[in-house]
Amino acid sequence: DFCLSRGLGDVYKRQIFMGTPDFSVPVLEALIDAGHEVVAVYSQPPRPAGRGKKDRLSPVQARAEELGLLVRHPVALKGADAQAEFAALKADVAVVVAYGLILPQVILDAPKQGCLNIHASLLPRWRGAAPIHRAIMSGDAQTGVCIMQMEAGLDTGPVLLREADDFTELGTKAPKIGGFIACLLYT
Repeated sequence: DFCLSRGLGDVYKRQIFMGTPDFSVPVLEALIDAGHEVVAVYSQPPRPAGRGKKDRLSPVQARAEELGLLVRHPVALKGADAQAEFAALKADVAVVVAYGLILPQVILDAPKQGCLNIHASLLPRWRGAAPIHRAIMSGDAQTGVCIMQMEAGLDTGPVLLREADDFTELGTKAPKIGGFIACLLYT
């Protein structure tokens, strides 16, 4: 595997992963498989689902727990306690993939190298939620994945890497591309 064969630079040694849906899981797995130290995983809180309305873990939380990782699922990151817990992790970087919350500036600034977002579109065309769906509904022939340095605005930071693709397998291929790009970025 490409990621395992290229070492991990000291710049991104301690990482926080932030994601919620199935789409995010392959990126978390790629980081773990590549030997990255994921010090915590942030995901949306369990939500009532199904006929019994029992709380259901997000796919990211379920996978992170299977991997034995520390999982946190605050309702918001605006409170001083949540921000202090995040900063106390002393991460080098946070990797964000469809997390579901806009991150306050204090969270963006906490990791030494900031926060990186793996976004399922060719920015800047489809900022925000559901970029694959929006691209399909608009008749785009192609979309892709970008890694960007996060800023206070919604998907407004500089794009560091991008990979274009058509729609034939994007739902399953995009997270794998994101994981691959993440490994490239960290070597």
